[in-house]
Amino acid sequence: MARNVVISGGGTGIGLAAARAFAAGGDQVLLLGRRVDVLEKAGVPGARTYAADLTEPADVRGVAAFVEREFGAVDVLVHSAGGNGLLEPDAGHDDPLEAVAHDWTVNFRLNTLTAVLLTEALKPRLAEPGGRVLFLGSIAAYRGSGSGAYAAAKAGLHPYAHDLARQLGPRGITVNVVAPGYVEDTEFFGDAMSEERRARLVEETSTKRAGTPGDVVETLHWLASQGAGHITSQIIQVNGGAERGH
Repeated sequence: MARNVVISGGGTGIGLAAARAFAAGGDQVLLLGRRVDVLEKAGVPGARTYAADLTEPADVRGVAAFVEREFGAVDVLVHSAGGNGLLEPDAGHDDPLEAVAHDWTVNFRLNTLTAVLLTEALKPRLAEPGGRVLFLGSIAAYRGSGSGAYAAAKAGLHPYAHDLARQLGPRGITVNVVAPGYVEDTEFFGDAMSEERRARLVEETSTKRAGTPGDVVETLHWLASQGAGHITSQIIQVNGGAERGH
């Protein structure tokens, strides 16, 4: 039976790969993202698109109204929106504290606030029983990210997911976080990835290869299945052994 699947950040990278996988299985998919042109070029068969800035409550209310009108219930909610701020405007000044405040605020809004606002707006629409909420975390939540801002923002999803799992569990809805390691073929690193750093990240894995969006999507797709109905409140790492579970 076809499910209704909502995917934030669905126009690129892991979100797009997830959208293609769910659509290929016959599910009805809604792609969310800020950039209209990116959503229009996604090319996911049968998918609908809705452009919105998920850091803005007014835009999120618009998403919720669209979902209620067009879908009714949401069977699977995948939070793939986020990033490390490389695609965002610079702070615009040289003051070091202002730069820190800008970096941390941008990362919190992109990675934590987007997921929380969208989840809270769509909670009444989650299918029960059987609804699935899936957050995209990061290996950085365990080992840092340089400045700490991105890692802290992703780590913030962990307690929210745990609380949400307890809240929604009685309705038959599961909540999990999938935490990728180094994944190629996404916009995450922009042009900032040196060959030396890539080689180091690959060497840290037990599989001796970079991850792909497909690796993460397989885990998301399984967690969204009926067979994963008793798995909730978990952070599942997909990183080729670069970081072990805690």
